[in-house]
Amino acid sequence: MSSKKILVTGGSGFIGSALVRRLVARGYSTTVFDNNFRGTAERLADVADRIDIIEGDIRSREEVVKATTGMDTVFHLAFINGTKYFYQRPDLVLDVGVKGAVNTVEAALECGIAQYILASSSEVYQQPTHIPTTEEERILIPDVRNPRYSYGGGKIISELLTINMFRETAVSHQIFRPHNIFGPQMGFEHVIPELVRKITEGTNGFKDQQCRIEIQGTGEETRAFCYVEDAVDQLIFILEKGKSGEIYHIGMEEEITIRQLIEDIGQALGVRIEVSAGELRSGGTSRRCPSIRKVCSLGYKPENHYRTGLKKTVDWYREYFMKEMPIGT
Repeated sequence: MSSKKILVTGGSGFIGSALVRRLVARGYSTTVFDNNFRGTAERLADVADRIDIIEGDIRSREEVVKATTGMDTVFHLAFINGTKYFYQRPDLVLDVGVKGAVNTVEAALECGIAQYILASSSEVYQQPTHIPTTEEERILIPDVRNPRYSYGGGKIISELLTINMFRETAVSHQIFRPHNIFGPQMGFEHVIPELVRKITEGTNGFKDQQCRIEIQGTGEETRAFCYVEDAVDQLIFILEKGKSGEIYHIGMEEEITIRQLIEDIGQALGVRIEVSAGELRSGGTSRRCPSIRKVCSLGYKPENHYRTGLKKTVDWYREYFMKEMPIGT
């Protein structure tokens, strides 16, 4: 049983809630700070009696300092994700992202915590120059006028604050950049749930065994998908063995095309799918696959649960979308 007290901002979010459950299982005293704008307390129902939950706004310095007081470690995951928000509310994405980073970093310094771990994103790379991509890859914002980059820009600012505000202090600090983490309850503005939704509608609630769906891009774009439980395994290594001032990728190194993903989802659902290519949205990335050698250097040994994780994820979304379909469809 660990006596370490850990605060997880954004702890009712997708990755945050999975992390919280693992921290509880490992005996850490865990507190969640979230306003449930994107997250939901239902994700934490199975551990609700074993954690403390603070409902608050990450933009409020007073609330963040109060939550941080007495903590040993802060995992800062609170941010607004989802492409809908990137394009429609870039102002809100940046407001939450930048103020949240400033407040949690300053609270960590004021409250004398021992460790601060920042959740960044693979979005800081936009178009990587090499695959698998290492943590030394250059980061950039190609066009500040494109609202898509509100998210990646906010993450870059958060990284700069973390590295430079803690540089000359005793606070151990790490940054992790997750790559295409997936699992049940991951939200709806991501490729896997969006594909399941289209297939559910295209098969008339699975009354048909085949359908045609339109996608963004050609389908030859690639990603390296990582099941959320595998991602949390890596986060625990960063928490317990990560080196101060370092940046770590979270993900898997098995790159697949979106067409292959669609075929895998179709197999899981028992549906044959034909794909129509569409326009790739401005700011989209054609290829993404991380090197995870750095987190492996901490002792992590990859166990890729893509297949079993995809089945669990697809089944969860199938059930959800079937419930949402109009009666009589």
